Amino acid sequence: MSSKCQKKTEVYSRVCGFFRPVQQWNKGKQEEFAQRREYVVDHGNAEK
Repeated sequence: MSSKCQKKTEVYSRVCGFFRPVQQWNKGKQEEFAQRREYVVDHGNAEK
């Protein structure tokens, strides 16, 4: 594998329908974002 890129990246997240850079959020919202969990929904078991 090639060497890793050590450059800073900008992360966006959706807030109230708009995508905003997380870096521009206040400290409280940034901490909330860091604590978020990602869920995978299995649509194969959904009732019709």
